[in-house]
Amino acid sequence: MSEQHEPLPRVAVVFGGRNSEHAVSILGAGSVLGAIDRSKYEVVPIGIATDGRWVLASGEQRYEIESGELPAVDAAGATLALASGGGSLVAYDPGSIPVELGQVDVVFPVMHGPFAEDGTIQGLLEMAGVRYVGSGVLASSVGMDKAYMKLVLAAAGLPVGPYVVIRDRDWRTDRGRVLKEVQELGWPVFVKPARAGSSQGISKAATLEELERAIEFAREHDPKVLVEAAVTGREIECAVLESPGDEAPRASLPGEVLVHGDHEFFDFEAKYIGSDMSLSVPADIPQETAEELRAMAVRAFEALGCEGLSRVDFFYTPDGRLIVNEINTMPGFTAMSVAPQLWAATGVPYAELVDRLIRLALGRSPGLR
Repeated sequence: MSEQHEPLPRVAVVFGGRNSEHAVSILGAGSVLGAIDRSKYEVVPIGIATDGRWVLASGEQRYEIESGELPAVDAAGATLALASGGGSLVAYDPGSIPVELGQVDVVFPVMHGPFAEDGTIQGLLEMAGVRYVGSGVLASSVGMDKAYMKLVLAAAGLPVGPYVVIRDRDWRTDRGRVLKEVQELGWPVFVKPARAGSSQGISKAATLEELERAIEFAREHDPKVLVEAAVTGREIECAVLESPGDEAPRASLPGEVLVHGDHEFFDFEAKYIGSDMSLSVPADIPQETAEELRAMAVRAFEALGCEGLSRVDFFYTPDGRLIVNEINTMPGFTAMSVAPQLWAATGVPYAELVDRLIRLALGRSPGLR
């Protein structure tokens, strides 16, 4: 009589999406797919094309930058639907009968930016009753919108830098007042889309003319714009990981981001295209400061109600102050991204980090918690 084995938990790794971080998501998914232990999990790679279609990724899907060309979801695969009430995957090929692909036990959404990291895919998965890696709807939404993020962090007693929020109607109808408010921050300023990541649409402005150009550039990504006063300080980052059971979240060693070459700040090219950034772990800061920073990172994680993982970015000023710049609820997730590097230096290698996140998600109940 043949020995029967329990079916392996089924993990759907979802990537791509309808935003400017489509390629960044695919880079991270390639690393996750390569790290998942296939003796412990059955894996289903699912791409979301730029037109919003969910497709079963084929063996032709490219997960790396080749000759400077960013990857995109290969939309030639079978179109998928996720049925509610248990997470059944169904494939729809044109002109054929829908094929049931089986249940999904957990979704690993390696996705960034709007219509992905901002609570939208989390809400979809909640409605389908499917467990997933990472933060829930509210934490994801607040973490994506830098304006609301700063409100929540400040309400939790965490220090944030001065900023101005520019909403679409204000820019169109009361531009003079908006520009005056921004000038009161002092020069230079950093101008960002309020709801984008991976340093997309960010620029530095030191004059009124540069400011207007920077705002228009940011508005190409998001009609809501955040303008921040420049903070003189070193960029220190810390990753936070949810702990099992009732244990408190755990913070990684802090690391310092060092940008080289002609980049004035940690922009998209420095992160993903060239080799113009490095990470020094642990950061060369006093031990007491490092412990304070780690505690603040956990406070930020809990203030938003995060789950799974996050990365919290700080400025460390010359006079020894720590200022929270932002929290990222689904940080870049290639093996060489900052958060995984921070955890590797703290004793959690990339494959183990991926496994922990999946196990945390499998142990979580769908719905309100």
